[in-house]
Amino acid sequence: EQQSNPYQDISHTFHHFFARKVMFVKFATAYVCMPGGFGTLDELFEALTLVQTGKTRKMPIILVHAPFWRGLLGWLKDALVANGTIDAADLDLLKVIDEPQAVVDAIFDHYEKRGFEPSASEREALLNL
Repeated sequence: EQQSNPYQDISHTFHHFFARKVMFVKFATAYVCMPGGFGTLDELFEALTLVQTGKTRKMPIILVHAPFWRGLLGWLKDALVANGTIDAADLDLLKVIDEPQAVVDAIFDHYEKRGFEPSASEREALLNL
């Protein structure tokens, strides 16, 4: 199902899926997730796990189209937080934003507050990813 996006000018095909996932996370400065299927959820939870555990730098993880994500967010709160498998503060790693300019603003706001360069510990984590 993987096809090149008609708006991109550089494309790279990976033989091994795990290498593709590593490259996505290693060089990402933000994750913006649109409604999707298992692959989208896989990438979303990979990013959340790596940020939550400090294996990659803290970055904005933004979900677009609130109605699509509402059920998942409710389940995260009602099942995972309620059962103590994640901390309630872990839900703060996610932002739901529907307006394109607000998505861009949230990403820039994040980096204007913390700086654009990775910290020494974040650089180290990225080297070991």
